[in-house]
Amino acid sequence: MAKSRKLESLLAQLEQIRPDPTASEAMRLLRQLLTSKQPVVIAQAATLIAEAEHYDMIPDLVAAFEWAMTKPSERDPGCTAKLKLADALYRLDYSNEDLFLHGIRHVQRDPVWGGSDDTAAPLRSVCALGLVRMNYPDVMSELADLLADSKLDARIGAARAIAYTGNLSGVPLLRLRIKLGDSAPVLSDCFLALLHLSPTQSSINLVRSFLAIQPQVEHRESTEIAEAEAAALAFGESRLSEAFDILRTWWHSICIPELRQMGLMAIALLRNDEAVSFLLSLIQSGDLEDAKDSITALRVYHEDQALWQRVCERIEQRGEPSLLNMAK
Repeated sequence: MAKSRKLESLLAQLEQIRPDPTASEAMRLLRQLLTSKQPVVIAQAATLIAEAEHYDMIPDLVAAFEWAMTKPSERDPGCTAKLKLADALYRLDYSNEDLFLHGIRHVQRDPVWGGSDDTAAPLRSVCALGLVRMNYPDVMSELADLLADSKLDARIGAARAIAYTGNLSGVPLLRLRIKLGDSAPVLSDCFLALLHLSPTQSSINLVRSFLAIQPQVEHRESTEIAEAEAAALAFGESRLSEAFDILRTWWHSICIPELRQMGLMAIALLRNDEAVSFLLSLIQSGDLEDAKDSITALRVYHEDQALWQRVCERIEQRGEPSLLNMAK
């Protein structure tokens, strides 16, 4: 059978068992699919096994992972299978440190146009979570290395894993990464992890320092705006009691439209009465653009019918035609 037809046939079998992956015939087929030598099929089978909580198939997942790791670029280019296998083992509470250590240290340079690229960063991140979940004694050393990884996805994964530890020993690692600087997506997760682990004044002040924006618009760096947005959203997602005053004061001090929009979105993420009341007041009597931005920010509550009714009432009280359409 041609390769493409074989793959199609295997994927079709997967679709047949997807509605009930716990049936005995489905379990038998899943075991077979893990040995199919088709990375896409193995990946999807691993996902189904995790979703169905087939703990008895952990040895099969481990065997498939070891097979893919033997000749990683040849057998599993792009780490498609290894990533889902490791994720399934993590979700099934697998507790063998050797597999996750192998994964967190794995670098796989696969050919891309004009050279090669490391495709194993997501795998390293998942294995970091696996080590955290099993309380691996030296996990902070592994996470420190991952936080210095060359790949952005791996550094983001490290920050999230550090937050997941709930361990204050991760705070210095996060502060160092923040102080050294990074791209906004990495800083965003470092900010949130820091505020989660150590919601102290020192942590708050460090994150708040990234809200500071120089007034000279013509010289402003786009990275500065991205970092401010990341800090604002981190405060919003942190839901700290101090966050509302910090965000409101900051919002009043800035004039950059995209940051004002993001500031109101961050306030909405606080999900408390004080934040909601502030946004409702802007809808009723604030500047027109601020009112529009507040409506957009409050759409995170759109499923909350009682709250959305309050939004609609404020819009109707104002009677601005351009706002009335936004209530629909």
